[in-house]
Amino acid sequence: MSTRQIILDTETTGIDPEAGHNIIEIGCVEMVRRKLTGSTWHKYIKPDREVEAEAIEVHGITNEFLADKPKFAVLGAEFIEFVRGAELIIHNAAFDIGFLDTELARNGFDIRMEDICSVTDTLAIARKKHPGQRNSLDALCRRYGIDNSHRELHGALLDSEILADVYLGLTGGQTALQLGQSGQDDDSGDEPVRRVQVAPAALKVVHPSAEELEQHQAFLALLDKKSEGAVWRQLQEEA
Repeated sequence: MSTRQIILDTETTGIDPEAGHNIIEIGCVEMVRRKLTGSTWHKYIKPDREVEAEAIEVHGITNEFLADKPKFAVLGAEFIEFVRGAELIIHNAAFDIGFLDTELARNGFDIRMEDICSVTDTLAIARKKHPGQRNSLDALCRRYGIDNSHRELHGALLDSEILADVYLGLTGGQTALQLGQSGQDDDSGDEPVRRVQVAPAALKVVHPSAEELEQHQAFLALLDKKSEGAVWRQLQEEA
């Protein structure tokens, strides 16, 4: 395994590269022997299509902002040389690698990411280490005491820097965080959980329209990119 690791994240116009969606931001930070070197590669990329409104809600990158940015075809060779030979550390790697492979093929680069890099998925590590718990990047930050209060929106470079700390926590041994008997995160120390019994109130139920349901599902699909699955989607599946 390479001693050089690249913690990588992307932002995109939507969720499906096969439907023509593009990468609009790539952020990479370099780590050697578990220490950040200070070397980064960060670019915004002009897509071949408009960024979907739901995606803008997640990362805040607008079509107007991207209008004067270079295309992937211009930046591809530089990106390849930066990551070549490294172990890529990615949260939910299938998403980002799928987009990168599609962009490489679409822009005439006759390689796939697996040809030049190995890949480690921190989501897979987290699921194995913390089964049955939330393992999104935000949830892992809370679990390992990592400050991500400056993260109001997703951003490729910022998320890569946060993921570097999360990866070190995931692979560096036991944390100080104690778990309750239920296996869920327990921030209250040894205090028992007191449950308050409240009589159910009479609530008016307002059902969403078909259009609102469709918009909701599209937004959940975008949130799936950064997590092990949106909470509302899990509740729907369990219902």
